[in-house]
Order: sequence, then structure tokens, then C-alpha cells
Amino acid sequence: MADASHIHVDHVGSLLRPIALRDARQRILGVHDADHNLGAHDDAELRAIEDGFVREVVRLQEACGLGIVTDGEFRRRSWWSDFILGLSGTQVSYSGKLPITFINAAGDTRPAPGITITGPVAWRGSVVAGPFAFLKSVTTRVPKVTIPGPPIIHYLRDESFVPAVYPDLDRFWDDLITAYRREIRALADAGCRHVQIDECMLAWLCDPRHQALVRSRGDDPVRLVDTYAWLINQAIAERPKDMIVAMHMCRGNLNAYWGGEGGYEPVAEAVFNTIGADLYLLEYDTPRAGDFTPLRHVPRGKQVLLGLVSTKETALESRDALRRRLDEAGKFLDHRQLGVCPQCGFSTNMFGTHFTADDQRRKLELIADVARQVWG
Repeated sequence: MADASHIHVDHVGSLLRPIALRDARQRILGVHDADHNLGAHDDAELRAIEDGFVREVVRLQEACGLGIVTDGEFRRRSWWSDFILGLSGTQVSYSGKLPITFINAAGDTRPAPGITITGPVAWRGSVVAGPFAFLKSVTTRVPKVTIPGPPIIHYLRDESFVPAVYPDLDRFWDDLITAYRREIRALADAGCRHVQIDECMLAWLCDPRHQALVRSRGDDPVRLVDTYAWLINQAIAERPKDMIVAMHMCRGNLNAYWGGEGGYEPVAEAVFNTIGADLYLLEYDTPRAGDFTPLRHVPRGKQVLLGLVSTKETALESRDALRRRLDEAGKFLDHRQLGVCPQCGFSTNMFGTHFTADDQRRKLELIADVARQVWG
């Protein structure tokens, strides 16, 4: 394991795309077509425009007092689709046929995307390493890369998944593990030493609704948690010893819609003690994430950043309220192993949210200030 004991503040990764960047992407690539341009692009004009905005968002993070920075995921259409479609044999659909829905505070629902396996899954070159190398070149802080957790392909699969290409599920796991290992090797070769795995599926498995879905597919949700923990461990097994692996867990934030509810207890033992992550960023901004008692499972040597700051609600949290919640969490986990972060990214896709750039900046400054006050 790498040493993450010095980390007490971070943000999840995605940041609000400037309107000019969204307009440029739409003009050049046509991003409003839901069936096209879901993967990474290779347009030189747009890449040059992105370079300028990445420099600006790096300066923003540095000015807010953050020691770990990302490129805001400015080169991606969404937090996950570009990476998944960078693998061969994958296709994303927004047909609405998958029996999973997102919901918002008003009770409105929208369908989750689905993934079709069209052929053997294989790594065919990193869509992340190049953007990371640019990020590394424009900051003096620790540059971080985010990638979706490997369980997402299996969990969001459509009905054609196994019989069409993978009658042997073990072969699928082998291919997926190989692809992720090659990706992490490419990132390491580019100088990356901080990788964050965005893992929503394990958090969704805390929800009785998702547990019922898993049973309807003929799987056991308890065994599936163990399988996903094993899968993630296999994916990161060949990382360099000095590479920090962080794991972000939330129940989804698709323009203020979420995909699941329920506290971490059903998955806590596997997540904290089986998975070899060094650092966890956990959603904790609403009662949907439960209480802090699952933190008692966290072993010594691991850090946990509590996502107490909402990226769904624009109101700025009280510093005193955040410190009280940190004190409450400290009843279950050593205070030195705790930190603070937002609950999710500020803009998990190109289309943004109702947040403004000022809302985002104030929340980033808040978490940095609280971390300085509490841990120095």
C-alpha cells in the first residue's frame, strides 16, 4: 500500500465546464447527439481549446488551496463513457431498456444508460494518459486521474451480455482485468502516482432496490459484492508500490439525480478490508448515505475523506456544521484518518448543473479551509 496519511482534503474530479468550452465542443463534435460522440475525441482544434481551459481550472484549484488537482475532466463527455468506449467491444445505449432509473428530489425519474458487449473487451490504448501528461506539465501540485471502476460494465450490462460474446463469465473477468492492468501501467509510465477509481456499483448494492434487481438476474447480491471487490483488487494488483489508489463511492449525481440509497454497512467489510485502496472518498451529504457506523470497519493505514459538501445543492455548508460532523465520525474512526471532500463531482458530464462557477469555487475553498483548520 502507498502512504496516504497526509491527505485530508480532495475533490472528486469533475468540475463545471466553461460555457465557451461546451459551445466549442458542440460546434466541433455535435455533443447533443445522444447516440454519437460518446467516446474520447482526437480533434486537434478542440484539444487546443481544452488545453487553455485546463490551465485555467488548474489555477483555480491551486488558488483554492487544494494539494491534489485534476483537469476537471474537461476532455470527457462524461465521467465514465469516454473510458469505457476506449475499450474494444463496448457500446453505450440510452435506450431506456435497462431496468435501472435515477431519481431526483422532486421524484422525477430518468433511465440509466446501458452497456452492450459487442465483442471481446480489450485495451486498445489509453484515452487518459495523454490528458494526464498535459495536466502534470501545468501544475506543481499532485495531479490525479479518475477512471470508472471495472464493475460498471458488468452491472450496466444489457440482456445480450453473456450469451452473445461471453458464455464463460470467467473469460470476461480475465479480459476486463487485463484491460485495466494495461491502463494502470500506461498511467504509471506517464508518471501518474494518484489514481482514483470511481465506484458507484458497490454503493448501489447497499440499496434494497438494487439488491432485488441483482436477484432478478439470478445473482446473489452478497456474493456479487465479494466478486466486485476481488475484481477491483485484480485490476490494481500490478500498480507501482508508490501509486496511491483512491476509491470514490457515491450513489450517483446525474444532474442532481441519484441512482441508489442506503448506508455502507452491507459493503463496508469488503470495501475497507478486502479492497486494497489507500484512500476513500465517501458520499455523506444526505441521509441517503446512512450514518458513520460503517467507518468502524476501516483499518489502520487507510484514509477516509467524508463527502459532507453537496454538489447537488448550491447552498454553502456551515464550517461549524462540517466540524461537528467530523467530530461525530471521529467516534468511529481515528481523527487522523479522516478528511473532507465534496459528495461527488460538480459536473459529471459536459452539460453541467445549476451550479455557477462561483458556487463551485466557494465550496472548493470551504473544504480546503476546513482541512487547514482541523488538521493544519
